[in-house]
Amino acid sequence: MKQIYLDNQSNTKLDERVFEIMKPFFTENYGNPQSIYSLGSVSKDALENARKQVAGLINAAPEEIIFTSCGTESNNLAIKGIAEAYKDKGSHIIVSAIEHFSVLNPAKRLEKAGFEISYVSVDPKGNIDINQLEKLLRKDTILVSIQHANPEVGTIQNIKKLAEIVKNSSKAVFHTDAVASCGKIDINVADMGVDALTIAGSVMYGPKGSAALYLKKGVKIVSLLEGGVQENSKRAGTENVPAIVGFGAACAIAKEEMSKNQAYVRKLRDRLISELPQKIEHIYLNGAPQGENRLHGNVNFSIEFVEGEALFLMLDAKGIMAASGSACANKNLKISHVLSAMGVDVAVGQGSILFTLSKFNNNEEIDHVLEVFPDIVKKLREISPLYSHFIKTGERMKAGPGTDYHDHEHCDI
Repeated sequence: MKQIYLDNQSNTKLDERVFEIMKPFFTENYGNPQSIYSLGSVSKDALENARKQVAGLINAAPEEIIFTSCGTESNNLAIKGIAEAYKDKGSHIIVSAIEHFSVLNPAKRLEKAGFEISYVSVDPKGNIDINQLEKLLRKDTILVSIQHANPEVGTIQNIKKLAEIVKNSSKAVFHTDAVASCGKIDINVADMGVDALTIAGSVMYGPKGSAALYLKKGVKIVSLLEGGVQENSKRAGTENVPAIVGFGAACAIAKEEMSKNQAYVRKLRDRLISELPQKIEHIYLNGAPQGENRLHGNVNFSIEFVEGEALFLMLDAKGIMAASGSACANKNLKISHVLSAMGVDVAVGQGSILFTLSKFNNNEEIDHVLEVFPDIVKKLREISPLYSHFIKTGERMKAGPGTDYHDHEHCDI
C-alpha cells in the first residue's frame, strides 16, 4: 500500500544532504567539543559553523544562538528562564491562548509559583486581538510570548507589529515560538524586533533532537540545566554534535531553497483547500484564508457530522498519515485548545483533520487524498446519528451541554 505522509508539522523527513553531512560526526569526528585535543577541536569547529548557519537563517549573531534538544526545551528555557531572570522587575506575563503546550504549561507552572499570567485571545481566524494585548500590558509586565505561526491552523501573526506594541507600552521581553514557521518563511529577528525566538530542526528537514533559542544580546536568562559551561553557561550538557551539525546544514539549505519550496508546497496546499469543498459538503476551513498570512503547507478542515479520530484512523488505513485537530486521544471528545479559542463549535471541531505538506509531497499524492477522503467522510456520515437526524429534519442536533451550531462563517472558505 502506498504511504503518503502529510503530518509534516510534527516531523519532516530528513533531507539526504543533511544526513550525509551528519555521518562523519557519528563514527569519525566523535570528539567532545569541550576537549582541547585535535578530535575535540574538529567537533568544536563544526559546532560553531552550525551556529553561524542557524544565525544566518534568522539574521542573528552567532553568539545569540543557544542550542537545545527540541522546541519544547527552547520554549521552556525562554519562558521559565526569562521570568526567573526578571522577577525583580515584576511578575506579570502575557501569552496567547493558542500557544503550544510547551509555552502554556510552563506559564501555568510559573502561575503556581506566584507569577500572574494573562492570556490574549484571538479572532475566528486565529489572529491576535491587538486591542486586548494593549490593554493587558502593564508596568510590571516582564515577558510576552506570542507564537509566530500556529502549527495547527497555519495563521501567521504580524510579530513585528505586536513587538512594537509591547515595546511602546512596557519594558517586557518579547519571545516568539517560530518552530512552525522557521525554515519555511523568511525570518529576520532584527526586523521583527523580538528578544527571543524558538526554532527546531525536526520540522525543516533536519534531525530530531536539534533546536535552538535565539536570545538577543543583553537579554538576561537563567539556565534550566546546571552543570558545565556549554552554550556560554546558558545550557549545560554535552552537545549533540551530529544533530547540531545537521541542524546547521538544514538551516543553510532552507535559506537557499526557501522561495522555491514555498511556491511548490503552496500549489499542493491550494489544491486541497480548493478541491476538497467541491467533493464534500459541510466542510469548513480553519484559520486564515489562502493568503500570505497562512503557512503555505497548512490545510486544516472541520468536517461536520464526523469525528477527527475516526477520520485519522480511516485515512491511516488507506496509507495517508495526517493529524486530528480534536483531542480524541484523551477520550473526552474535546476539540483542541486552538480551535476552542477561535470559537469553533465543539461538535464541528471534533471533526477536524490537519494535513501539513512538505517539499517531498507531490501531485499524485494529492490526487489520492482527493479520491479517498470524500469516500471516508461519506462512510462515517452513514453511521452518524447526527447526520441521520440532519438529513431527516434539516436540523442540527446539539452534541452535548453548552454546544450549539451556527453557520460557521468564520471557518468557511
